[in-house]
Amino acid sequence: MPWWAWAWPLLAWAVLAAAGVGGVSGVLAAAAGTSLVLTVFAAVYHAEVVAHRVGEPFGTLVLAVAVTVIEVALIVSVMVGSTADKSGLARDTVFAAVMLICNGLVGLCLVVGGVRHYEQGFQALGASAALAVLAALVTLTLILPNFTLSSPGPLYTPPQLIFAGVVSPVLYCAFVFVQTVRHRGYFLTDFEEDDVQRAPPSGIAAVGSFVLLLISLVAVVALAKALTPMVEAGIDRFGAPKAVVGVIIAALVLMPESLAAVRAARLNRLQTSMNLALGSALASIGLTIPTVAFVSIAMEQPLALGLGEREEVLLGVTLLISVLTLGTGRTTVLQGVVHLVILATFLFFTVVP
Repeated sequence: MPWWAWAWPLLAWAVLAAAGVGGVSGVLAAAAGTSLVLTVFAAVYHAEVVAHRVGEPFGTLVLAVAVTVIEVALIVSVMVGSTADKSGLARDTVFAAVMLICNGLVGLCLVVGGVRHYEQGFQALGASAALAVLAALVTLTLILPNFTLSSPGPLYTPPQLIFAGVVSPVLYCAFVFVQTVRHRGYFLTDFEEDDVQRAPPSGIAAVGSFVLLLISLVAVVALAKALTPMVEAGIDRFGAPKAVVGVIIAALVLMPESLAAVRAARLNRLQTSMNLALGSALASIGLTIPTVAFVSIAMEQPLALGLGEREEVLLGVTLLISVLTLGTGRTTVLQGVVHLVILATFLFFTVVP
């Protein structure tokens, strides 16, 4: 194990300890931002060690679920600890995560892989299964709240919220069962230029990397939470919409798996990239919505889930384009550019609504 794989997470926790004493500002804020980025690289290293030990698709599932669980903890901590109106934070963060993953991460992987390998392949059956579950989840949690009759606006009533909080993890768990047990072959390929000759790490090394992975991910989210007040202050100073906060939170939390997915695409392991990307999008909804629904009901806080009309259009275009570009199992640079243009459109109209 290289020295930086354990040194950078320790540095992040040292910065967090200093921030707990003196607050985050000036030089310490710069140190927090730097250590956050360095710790992301350490997290990616440990995730790859674990993935190589347990094999696909379990390896990508470990990183996707770990990152999402900590993303949920960040959202809940902000909801509980903030006195400002945060009813739309979960919606904004989940929607931003879906857009960043399905357009930004997928698009970047297709461009990086396409530039180096011209054309890449993956299992279309696995991608189709993931997109079907994703379409059902986003419709249930982000679109349907706008069309219910029991309560006005983008809100579910408590019974409706409980229903959404129950069926979301049911859909996600069904997908995980198919991915890892019943139809595992849909998420594996036999034509990737993988490093199968390299011996897997020992059990002790894998356990150590798993522990350091969790330590790194917790540090990343804790640093992101510590920097959030400064980010919100900057957004208020420039008069940007509140939805920008959700985009920034999602981007920070998704950094580890994004780097891992892009590196896999560069090494012609596009199946691994798709497992990471689409699995992360599903975990982001399937694990976040039940948790924030429970917190909302327990604390009697409003939870706005329904998207605006502009966001619904962008989400619909994203799902349609994803079906078209990932439905054949073969991709080129063109598909990646299309996804990146949709991402740029989402980011532009988030800042300039």
